[in-house]
Order: sequence, then C-alpha cells, then structure tokens
Amino acid sequence: MKQSHLNEQLKHIGLTDKEALIYGSLLELGGSGFPSSIAEKAGIKRSTAYKILLGLSIKGLVNEIQKRNKIFYQVEKPERLIRHAKSQIQIAEDNLEKAERLFPELQGLYALTAGKPKVRFFEGTEEVNSIYLEMVTPDQKPYEMIAFANAKAFKNNMTFEQVRYFVKEKEKLDIPVRAIVPDTAEDRQFNPTVFDGIHKKYWPKLRYIPADMFPFETEITLYSTDKVAIAKFGNKHPIAVIIEDAVIYGTIKLMFELAWLGAERFDNSHSDSPTSIDHIYKNH
Repeated sequence: MKQSHLNEQLKHIGLTDKEALIYGSLLELGGSGFPSSIAEKAGIKRSTAYKILLGLSIKGLVNEIQKRNKIFYQVEKPERLIRHAKSQIQIAEDNLEKAERLFPELQGLYALTAGKPKVRFFEGTEEVNSIYLEMVTPDQKPYEMIAFANAKAFKNNMTFEQVRYFVKEKEKLDIPVRAIVPDTAEDRQFNPTVFDGIHKKYWPKLRYIPADMFPFETEITLYSTDKVAIAKFGNKHPIAVIIEDAVIYGTIKLMFELAWLGAERFDNSHSDSPTSIDHIYKNH
C-alpha cells in the first residue's frame, strides 16, 4: 500500500495529518526507529516529530523504549488502532449525551439573547465621524435618513471636506433626508452652504423649531432599516452609540413622525414673526 493512500486511511480513523504521516513513516522503517530517522523519513522537523510521537504513545499506538541510551519508538500491534477508533466513538457518544443534557439550558439562554439589540459605543472625534461614513457605505440600499439634527454641532465635529463627502455620497446612493433642527442662523444656512452643487432633490427637508425652547445638542439619526445613531458632539470629547434593532428603530421613527407634524406649526420659514408656544395653543 502506498504511503499516501495509507495516510488517508489513517486519517479516516481519527489520526491527524501529521500523526498519520509519522505512523506511516514508522511502518515504512520496519515498524521502529529513532526520532531523527522518523523525522527524516516523514520530511518534518525533529522537534515536531518528538511531539507527535509522544502523542501517539499516549494514545497507545506506539511504544517508547530506551535503546543505546536513546529514545526508540516501535509501532504497537494493529489491534491498538481498532481500540483507538472505538475509543473515539465512545468519546463522541459521551459528548453527544452531554450536549443533549445541556440543550434545554442553552435554548433558554439563546431565547434571552436572540432578541437583544446590538449596541456599539464610539468615543472621540475620529470614531464618532466614522458613524457618518458608515451611513453612506457603497453597499447601503436606498433608504430615507431622518434626524433630529444640529448643524452647528455637526459641522464643528467634522471638517468641511468630510461633510461634503458625506452629502455627495448620499446623492450617489439616492438617500433623501428629513430633519428637525433648531431655528438658528447657522442651521438656516446649512443647506445652501453644504449642499451647493448637489441636486436639490437631495437637500434635506428641514423643519425649524425655536432653539431657545428646544435646546438640544445631541443628534439622533435613523438610517438603514434598523439603526439609530445617537451622537453627543463636543470639541473635547464627542461620544456616540449605535443601536441596531428594528423595534427600537420603529418606535423612534414614530416619535420623529409625531414631532415632524408638530414642528410644522413652529416652522416660520415664510414668516418674519416669531412663533411661541402660546401662539401654537391658541391656534390649535
């Protein structure tokens, strides 16, 4: 029997590639040999051969003896291979029995974690900015981005070039945007400044709310179909989290839609007079 064929057969009964190689080489040497001769025959390093021979002796497939004050190895009777194969079957059956006993507990633990939202935390300017690059990765399917946004905080955290890249990629990916923003001069100039040269179809549809009445500094952005990004900007230490969960996404989207309807009453884009809460209530 050729050694290559023998090695394949030995692997089928549970020996590793190198164990089969060493065992077969030992047989080709007449069933016994010094580690150096076995290693040379197998074409592997002597130190590797020592480790494998030790493992084979533990399994009872080779016998280690002293010869001329040196370690010498002999192949055990072929019956040992049958015994080894049977022991592998017994080990596998024992493992199966243990797995079956453990299954109900694992199933219960999986039920607790399967519906868990995936939460990722980001810290520092570079990491927080990476969130916005993720929103416009090339593999994104078209979606509507919606946000409670703050132009000043957003622009202060990113360079103008980064912001321009962000908006240009949204145009390429056909991502429309709606956002509720504080009514400040900077927010009013956000679209004309940042989206200059971008098709107006991709200019965010903005609704303005009084900055003094709703002074939010964080930004909440819903993107893809199940991701919510919450970012707290700051010159010193911006932080953010992404929550991936379809139910949480859907709930916050409902909150946004409610706020979107309410923001229409505050939005005095076509009026020079300020809007107050009292005025809103009187006209409701």
